[in-house]
Amino acid sequence: MSPRSRTNQLLYQAELLVGLPTGDDEHAYARQAAIEESALALFELALNSLLKEVTEHARLDDHDWQRLLANDGPAVAELQRLRDAMQQHDSWLYWLVAQLEKLHSDEGAARRTVQNPAMIAIGSQMTLAEQLLGNLTAAKQDIASLRETSQEW
Repeated sequence: MSPRSRTNQLLYQAELLVGLPTGDDEHAYARQAAIEESALALFELALNSLLKEVTEHARLDDHDWQRLLANDGPAVAELQRLRDAMQQHDSWLYWLVAQLEKLHSDEGAARRTVQNPAMIAIGSQMTLAEQLLGNLTAAKQDIASLRETSQEW
């Protein structure tokens, strides 16, 4: 399988996971958390695959996103473009990096629901699943233009 195909496969699988039903039994919250964190992990794998894909011409030995997207990472145009996106607070990559930091922490990325009826719910907050879908869509759009740039090489 080519890196491009693998990137597409991982993004598609992440979308499929987010769409899975969680049920309404006593395990629904745990199931939702597992789905969300699994989808985030797939999104991270897709990012690594994307980096491998768009830097094939540079023949890099390592494709770990943390090393490649670090400020002192390799001087490759596609990587710089992603570094710039990572600094923009409204970009999918900024969101993803923040979520991956949570995912790899002791707390995890899935939100804990408060079961206190005295608490006031905030209806405008998007769920992690909704945020995942929105950022997966944004990533796919950005990836298409990154692919065009890397193919010029």
